[in-house]
Amino acid sequence: MVKTFPIIETKRLILRKATRVDANHMFTYLSDKDVMKHMGLEPFQTINDVFDEIDWYQSIYDEGSGIRWGITLKDSDRVIGSCGFLNMKPKHHRAEVGFELSKDYWGSGIASEALEAVVRYGYQHFQLERIEALIEPENMPSQKLVERQGFIREGLLRHYEFTCGKFEDLYMYSLLKDDVMNKG
Repeated sequence: MVKTFPIIETKRLILRKATRVDANHMFTYLSDKDVMKHMGLEPFQTINDVFDEIDWYQSIYDEGSGIRWGITLKDSDRVIGSCGFLNMKPKHHRAEVGFELSKDYWGSGIASEALEAVVRYGYQHFQLERIEALIEPENMPSQKLVERQGFIREGLLRHYEFTCGKFEDLYMYSLLKDDVMNKG
């Protein structure tokens, strides 16, 4: 059985499956050192790096461990970022959320709008109870973004990941279903 990839629509955005057709647009932000500096990845060097990323999105979807939506503006079908879940643990009703956005759209509320829609989708369609966000201490914009959405910083995970040749500390944030669904 082939499951249909869900599409999420918000006031300004369409969140949809990213495909290889989107690779050139995605390369624009995935090759940007400012976008990538807090993602635990080096800036992408080739379009094949983007193909690998799109293939990873498909693999986590197929295996049920995650889902990643391409972020597009309603008046353009150009993918300008992504947002979604990884490390989904259905038994424990939890998942980690991640996102990135082209620098051209920083400060416009797009990441916030996409994150809010994805979080709500997770609670409504994946029966999640807890959504986590792991954020580098230096990444103040992402910390502020998740805090505005109601995420609570639970603590510092010291040397939690080894990325780009070094160990990284990460803040653990969480948002519980009741925190969001009771807001209306």
